Amino acid sequence: MSHDETPRDESAPGRREAVREKAQLVHAQQSRARMLRRSALAAGVVAAVAVVAVVVSWAIGSAVGRPQLAPAVAHGDGFVVTSVTAEGSVDSLEAASPAPEAEPQGDASATPTPSATASAVVDIHVYVDYLSPGARDWQVANSQQLSSWVRDGAVTLTYHPVSMLTAKSNGTKYSLRAASAAACVASYAPAAFFAFNDDLLKRQPAVDSDGWSDKELADIAQAHGSDDPTTLRDCIETEAYASWVKAATERAITSIPGADDLSLTGTPMIVVDDQQYVGELTDPAEFSQFVLTSASGAYQKARSATPTPTSTPAP
Repeated sequence: MSHDETPRDESAPGRREAVREKAQLVHAQQSRARMLRRSALAAGVVAAVAVVAVVVSWAIGSAVGRPQLAPAVAHGDGFVVTSVTAEGSVDSLEAASPAPEAEPQGDASATPTPSATASAVVDIHVYVDYLSPGARDWQVANSQQLSSWVRDGAVTLTYHPVSMLTAKSNGTKYSLRAASAAACVASYAPAAFFAFNDDLLKRQPAVDSDGWSDKELADIAQAHGSDDPTTLRDCIETEAYASWVKAATERAITSIPGADDLSLTGTPMIVVDDQQYVGELTDPAEFSQFVLTSASGAYQKARSATPTPTSTPAP
């Protein structure tokens, strides 16, 4: 028969003291466990805050390190046409929903051109959304006479790519991407800008379709020629000027530079010598007459502003 070496205190005070010691031991163990849990939780919070701080710092650093590019060749948020020699379109691509060619309602050749009657150069500014059917109709009807006027030096033609219909392309933001691509072409292939602009409008995708991809836009641009095709493609496929297009569109919606009380409300918006054209979009003769009237007015103002030399009587 074995005997416990430790004497057991069977008295009531001894039992109470043993229970108290055991309770104190359990309490100490629970306290240590709570402290460990709190320490682990605090460490987790600190780690999470550190991760968030790193992510925010990275995002801010990326935003600061990635400048909002603006095309250096832009004048008043627009691009002046410098060449109309390049023509044609990319036959290997087809529009998402080809629209029929707009039929001109008048004979442009029957109306005198600005250069035939006046020597003042007319300023034509065209605000164009590449998904706007109206912009397409106007370009198709007037492309030929615009080319002629630019070659003759009768007008200065400036296109302002805007993005009014960004939400009308199944989420692909085609309007914004096409305008950014136009800014890339104006920057890296200026001689091809008119042809590229003309091509995008004449083979315009349908509203509420995906539109051309960035790669296809780059293919179209390169088909019209460039001295730096690699840079041009990179500019288009990275949508380098998208932020600038957004800002330029907002500025135009607020106010049209140089035009009194005019702001962009829809496209196309054609401003001739600070006066908005509100005639038929598909009638080149009507638009030609409007330009001719503006040219005549500018010519008369130029003449009145120039002093008439007086003759000196002969002795």
